[in-house]
Amino acid sequence: MRFRLTPRETSFYDMFAASADNIVTGSKLLMELLGADSSARSELAERMRAAEHAGDDATHAIFHQLNSSFITPFDREDIYSLASSLDDIMDFMEEAVDLVVLYQIDELPKGVEQQIEVLARAAELTAEAMPNLRTMTNLTEYWIEVNRLENQADQIHRKLLAHLFNGKYDAIEVLKLKQIVDVLEEAADAFEHVANTVETIAVKES
Repeated sequence: MRFRLTPRETSFYDMFAASADNIVTGSKLLMELLGADSSARSELAERMRAAEHAGDDATHAIFHQLNSSFITPFDREDIYSLASSLDDIMDFMEEAVDLVVLYQIDELPKGVEQQIEVLARAAELTAEAMPNLRTMTNLTEYWIEVNRLENQADQIHRKLLAHLFNGKYDAIEVLKLKQIVDVLEEAADAFEHVANTVETIAVKES
């Protein structure tokens, strides 16, 4: 039987939920990127940068709470891993938007919208899952689905690479676009890392 957690300990759950909600904000900004013209992208990048900074603040708050708490709701290394992986997701999404602006990309290749749709769905699932860490219930379907989405993201990524190397683009454009789709793939991987960490926590707590 699990001991009742103190009010101080429960703040971790609120902070994880806040971090995941911020990732949903980032995924919505990524979706906006698809329909934005070049003149609107700089403002969009600024909003994404603000969201990424909010994510950093959320991560630092978790680390501060971890360092100042004698008792934690689950293993310290798992708290650190979960917070770090959530932070990685925001970092990768912000990097992708920033690269589109810095490289002055006129048109994203077909398939990027599928990458972003996968990330948006993974963000929603992650935000829905974080509050369930309190009770360690209804989490199995979450990590199974995120792992399925990551496999889907892998397939989309491979198709995008094949498209980029089919001779339609010049060499410099290929390098620019490849870096963007690679960063979006890293975001998908980071979602899987979060799900795997949640699974590890749930197994330990069962």
